[in-house]
Amino acid sequence: MSKLLSRLYSIYASLIFVISFLLIFPFIWICIWIPGWKKYGRKINRYWAKAYFVCIFLPVKIQESEKIEKDKPYIYLANHFSYLDIAMMGLIPGDVLFVGKASIRKAPLFGYYFKNLHIAVDRDRLKSRAETLKRTDEALNSGSSVIIFPEGGIFTKNPPEMIPFKNGAFRLAKDKQIPIIPVTLSYNHLILPDDGKLLLRWRPAKMTLHEPLLPGKWDSENALKEKCFQVIQSQLDQDNSNT
Repeated sequence: MSKLLSRLYSIYASLIFVISFLLIFPFIWICIWIPGWKKYGRKINRYWAKAYFVCIFLPVKIQESEKIEKDKPYIYLANHFSYLDIAMMGLIPGDVLFVGKASIRKAPLFGYYFKNLHIAVDRDRLKSRAETLKRTDEALNSGSSVIIFPEGGIFTKNPPEMIPFKNGAFRLAKDKQIPIIPVTLSYNHLILPDDGKLLLRWRPAKMTLHEPLLPGKWDSENALKEKCFQVIQSQLDQDNSNT
């Protein structure tokens, strides 16, 4: 795709994102304000994600392990190379809360939605991290799942190679004995690279939901972390071997 076509495609995708979000925002606002309805707001979010990828003509191939049980809480951990990752993880089935950076709250309207339906963490503030752990614990106890990017953000300089994972998600999984589902987002770094240009390049996307990792099978959180890293990186290497 030429640079001009990429620019036009990027503008189109941005407009679709903004317009579609403005259309669904009143319904999300209602779900936020009615007690007990926040899960419906997140459900709207999932349908919005599906509609968005259809509207921008970007097919997403989802490979899902047959061992994933519906309506069971999981900790979904994915590689993070692109801003597109957040939208694509919105396709995860079930009631799922994102654990993301507090800076997202500054975005107009979207920040309000994220703050109220998901979990924002300021890693520089000890109090914020404690509150994040509490809200994450409450979400899992209620039967919801959570999505965490264990690299802590988009930090790698050489995608599709990941940087080492942080320990928090694995400590949580061990403490609560909640299965981890490694998620590989294979081509988002090619579709929307983190290079500051914000140019969207069309190509089919792929998301792999791997077999759940049961925390009790590993002696330590570090062993569990290494296994999760290996599963995701192996899939990245396999899918990008010819790109």
